[in-house]
Amino acid sequence: MEIKNHTSVMNFILLGLSDNPAQQMTLFSLFFIMYSVALISNSTIMATIAADPQLHTPMYFFIWNLSMVDICMTTTIVPQLLFNILSQNRTISFSSCITQLFFFIVIGNANFLLLGAMAYDRYVAICKPLHYFMMMDKKFCMGLLAGSWVVGLLHSLLHSILTSRLSFCASNLVQSFFCDLPPLLKLSCSDTSINELLLFTEALMIILFSVSSIVISYIRIILTVLRIRTREGRNKAFSTCSSHLIVVTLYYGTIAFIYFRPSSSYSLEKDKAVTVVYTIITPMLNPFIYSLRNQKMKDSLKKIIGRFIMFCKF
Repeated sequence: MEIKNHTSVMNFILLGLSDNPAQQMTLFSLFFIMYSVALISNSTIMATIAADPQLHTPMYFFIWNLSMVDICMTTTIVPQLLFNILSQNRTISFSSCITQLFFFIVIGNANFLLLGAMAYDRYVAICKPLHYFMMMDKKFCMGLLAGSWVVGLLHSLLHSILTSRLSFCASNLVQSFFCDLPPLLKLSCSDTSINELLLFTEALMIILFSVSSIVISYIRIILTVLRIRTREGRNKAFSTCSSHLIVVTLYYGTIAFIYFRPSSSYSLEKDKAVTVVYTIITPMLNPFIYSLRNQKMKDSLKKIIGRFIMFCKF
């Protein structure tokens, strides 16, 4: 990707989460722990699914990929954040900032579309159980996954190239702890109308497509489950969807708060806190949501831990 830099600003300064020197080590420790937990828990989920043949089904295929996306999301942001806190050097080069923006948008959009694909998977599993493995075969699942990444890549390329061509000739203080699109657009001294138009149209279309697939899938799921006569059957059907719904609520709720509200209601401190939720806390919590609410996953984890303990004894 060729970047034509029409800017007199060679570096940006990420203002981070706090200017208080006394809070820096606390913040470093907190985010180091959260990042470590996110890496270990998501890697454990991926290893468990890969190691247990009983989990080689479409649902766990998507959970495996969601864990990979969560690792990528936190790795795109947290190591830079930790370095900035520890070194007290919040400077990031223009090219590094655009690179971070590029990967953040790719991963974020892939996450949106992956959650939509997971909703469709639950719809087929509950509403068309006899045709589940025929409809959700390996080729179709791989196509959904590839489509999510390709759309995210194209979307990110568009925004990254347009942002790299903006002029930054005044302040270089980024009001965030990483290079996100809205704070960069606010810094530009050139016309950002095209960037903002794309942000609120093309980006919104991707989100609406994902949200529509989730809403339509769950409307059909609810209608199907309500026709199940036994309470036990209804609870079992809903339990397979509850983890996904929790993840969707956490992710989409925070995204909507940050990107789709009037500019007059912006609050820098609130925005930073909510951004931490969907970029760091949610990826850390997702493995626990899926493992603690999923009996098959818990059984597989117990088997793997048992094998590991036996291996260590010998």
